[in-house]
Amino acid sequence: MKIITSTLTLPSISANLMTIVTLLRGNCGLSKCISIYMVAMATGDLLVMIINVMVYYIFSHHFPHSFLSHTPVCKFILYLTIVSLDLSVWFIVSFTFDRFIIICYLRFKTKYCTERTATLVITMFSILSFIKNIPVIFAYEPVQIINKLWWGCQANLAVFTSPFGVGYSLFHCIWRVWLPFTLIVLFNSLTVRRVLVASRARRRLRGHSSENQSDSEMENRRKSIILLFTISGSFILLWLTDNVSFLTTRLTNTTYYRGDRTAPAYIATETGVMMKLLNSCINTFIYAATQRKFRDELEKALICPWTLIEGLFKNEAKVI
Repeated sequence: MKIITSTLTLPSISANLMTIVTLLRGNCGLSKCISIYMVAMATGDLLVMIINVMVYYIFSHHFPHSFLSHTPVCKFILYLTIVSLDLSVWFIVSFTFDRFIIICYLRFKTKYCTERTATLVITMFSILSFIKNIPVIFAYEPVQIINKLWWGCQANLAVFTSPFGVGYSLFHCIWRVWLPFTLIVLFNSLTVRRVLVASRARRRLRGHSSENQSDSEMENRRKSIILLFTISGSFILLWLTDNVSFLTTRLTNTTYYRGDRTAPAYIATETGVMMKLLNSCINTFIYAATQRKFRDELEKALICPWTLIEGLFKNEAKVI
């Protein structure tokens, strides 16, 4: 797992940075509302790759005696790993709900699907994620004390097995795993039903004589649906293994695979974690595959540095 995630870290960080820059330029033909959600999702994915993969899986494990291993720093890193995953998940849920509103509730979309509302929703989920995960800081204890300094982090079994710890783990599982899945499936199901009903009604109104004529409204709706289903579908598929292993192992025994890396629970959990982290790598490719204008702007952004370098060489050649 570590080899795969390490290999994909730099390309994924670069792809998410390019996505943010491309979307912020505002030339992708997207509304400001949807651009905000897409920038938020790219930012959440970027944080996951930097904090969860680069800092936690690479730096912390490969440099065990660095300042990252000091217990306060280690606790803060663990806290940020959970916050970043929460943000990544709930930004996708908020995007799904926004598309559900704009397709299913045409009267309400003028009030909800705005730049101000999108910014408010993203800010609210960010603040809520930071506050909700504060108990995680107190759920770990130092592994050892050397020269009066606390080193390492390990789960405090007294906290995890206490009624509060069990209740918080259950709440965390519902919040991170099953509530987002339920909402995404529900919103997408209602959206599909609405689109199918609207499509049949529109075909009846247009009549057989207009069957071969282009319908710009239905084409825009089709592109929006493709983008929505691709993002939410990849999220569900890549998170499914981790969600099942989380439910069947971590809630029943916090020491489910220690000391035995051949145990099925260990293999399932590590595979789920890897697939969950891979979800933060693919959204850029989804945008490029489903949005032509985004693809064009991304190509311009990729060519821009080479154009600048070429221009510098030409200027130097003229001076010489």
